[in-house]
Amino acid sequence: MQDNGTEVTAAGIARLAGVGRAAVSNWRRRHADFPQPVGGTETSPSFALADVEAWLRAQGKLAEVPPRERVWQQLLGHPEGPAAALVHAGCALLLVHDRPTLWLEASAGSDERLAALLPAALDQVLDARFGPGPERAVTTPAGSRLLASAPLLRGAAELAAGPGARKAYEFLLGRHLDANPRQYTLTPDPLAELMAELAGPARTVLDPACGTGTLLRAATATATATATARPGQELYGQDSDPALAALTALRLALSTDAAVRIAAGDSLRADARTGLRADTALCHPPFNERNWGHDELAYDPRWEYGFPARTESELAWVQHALARVRDGGTVVVLMPPAAASRRSGRRIRADLLRRGALRAVIALPAGAAPPYNLPLHLWVLRRPERAPAQPGLLLADAGQFAGEGRGGPDWRSVRETVLDAWGDFDRTGRLDERPGLARCVPVIELLDDDVDLAPARHLPPPGATGDTGRLTDVRARLDETLRLTAELTPAPPGTARPAPHRPLTTVGELARGGALTLHTGTNAGHARVPLLTDHDVLTGTGPSATLPEGDEEPVLTEPGDVVVPVLGGGLVARVIDDATAGAALGRNLVLLRPDPAALDPWFLAGFLRGTANHRRASSHASTATRLDVRRLQLPRLPLDAQHGYGDRFRALDEFERALRLAGRLGEQLVRGMYDGLTDGTVAPE
Repeated sequence: MQDNGTEVTAAGIARLAGVGRAAVSNWRRRHADFPQPVGGTETSPSFALADVEAWLRAQGKLAEVPPRERVWQQLLGHPEGPAAALVHAGCALLLVHDRPTLWLEASAGSDERLAALLPAALDQVLDARFGPGPERAVTTPAGSRLLASAPLLRGAAELAAGPGARKAYEFLLGRHLDANPRQYTLTPDPLAELMAELAGPARTVLDPACGTGTLLRAATATATATATARPGQELYGQDSDPALAALTALRLALSTDAAVRIAAGDSLRADARTGLRADTALCHPPFNERNWGHDELAYDPRWEYGFPARTESELAWVQHALARVRDGGTVVVLMPPAAASRRSGRRIRADLLRRGALRAVIALPAGAAPPYNLPLHLWVLRRPERAPAQPGLLLADAGQFAGEGRGGPDWRSVRETVLDAWGDFDRTGRLDERPGLARCVPVIELLDDDVDLAPARHLPPPGATGDTGRLTDVRARLDETLRLTAELTPAPPGTARPAPHRPLTTVGELARGGALTLHTGTNAGHARVPLLTDHDVLTGTGPSATLPEGDEEPVLTEPGDVVVPVLGGGLVARVIDDATAGAALGRNLVLLRPDPAALDPWFLAGFLRGTANHRRASSHASTATRLDVRRLQLPRLPLDAQHGYGDRFRALDEFERALRLAGRLGEQLVRGMYDGLTDGTVAPE
């Protein structure tokens, strides 16, 4: 049954029809029968979804609305807002997942019957998964509220029929998070996995600022993959946003068999787990919070290591987490780098060190988590069972594994370096120095006036022999690359001649004629494969990310494909080679797959990079430039003539790659020489 009250914006119409927003604007101007707005504002009107679907289908622009797009638009147009609608949909999907017969019985018949029967069915499944009690984050919606959600719930159940309830919910939640990036602070999956592995397998896990539940979900994955994992895992979490707490509880219930105990409320001011003693606590707290409860919590028993200053909210979260784990329990907290050295927190840091609670401070590369411009720290703590005989602190710095631009860190190297150092230190209580990477520092050396725990200030530089040897290798590679660059430098052009008049075609015409096919990048996929981002294409590097798991069908690259970024105005078109083939196509990328019997891929890529070509096919907003790939032009030439151009364009690409490599090697050599001369490992002679 279609919900006639659901409204959709111009952006939603574009998503339904698979076109840009400009096309929707053109339809409104050119077609008098286009549906009239039913809501919204003059600058951002909304339209009845049913009317839009009927118009698109009558125009031949839509054969059938994809179920996920229909459900998404119903969710956006819900009278209580998308967050409440997503909670209702999550409850229904959990019922479909755990008690499918109850769902079938309740959903048979009218919407009124569904709304009347569903609360009793939901009571059963919610009590079973979240436990009874008023403190749980997910409560059974009343029948009157469910009546407005009935079309959405039926659509969500239909969506789950293919990929399953878990993937259906992940798709809807992922869309919601993407649509509200400023509302939620997300913990990247690789960082969450690293934090869970540092903590180790645990039966009871707490996240007092659980957000979207990424850390708790990583803890279940760690337990599943570890032979020492214990059955009956329990996940405890709390978040100050009631809607987000409910969404997270449903997410965890759909993705794990663990007992889920999520509560709504501020953990510092209104802790719902005062009696809990978990095995492990993982936390990505809000940073730089001044209004964390300093005035009303002065005599709280959680401040075993000192009362945090108003500016030290992160140290309040650290002590809260320590107070909620058992003796010997592990705590891993993501911290801003300033927390390791601010004078206002030195007394608490000193007491954490003296009593052996703080075990490691690990500096991450910039780009590991928001704010991406800062190299955040991980603090690993353990609730003391007894005072250590020879207390030491592990300091590690993985900053050298930062990635280029938006590609993110080299998570594989970060993980191997950090876990290897922590594993050795945790087993023995000491660690042989690893220059530039890790060191075990006696606590007595840190207990000065500042108690500065920033790893970079205590780690020794790399050894002189290895450093000068590395610089020698870089210099040799640079010499070879410069020689190759000189050989690849294009010959000077011949005598100038007037531009020839050649018949032209567009990418759109070639696509309609079957000479090539177009594909756009996706946000997630069924398998975790390397992800080629727009930054990778612009910089000429390999896939730098991993495709998140989701319901979308990823586009996998093949040799001979041509990939074009559509944002930023860069004159780039990259031909996929064997090394890059098999990667998933990321967002803001368009892939052109030419028919080899009709088009040479290098000929296609070369002409797509023309400056005048980009100027004609680009549109400009106030803050960005967007490329309409279908409008890009190239000449109509026989295949043999295309090969001649293709060989020349391929040679230019090799020259460009050599120039980029020479630039990177030159930067490494210059930086290494500066560092060597200043730290004394390189002599000035």
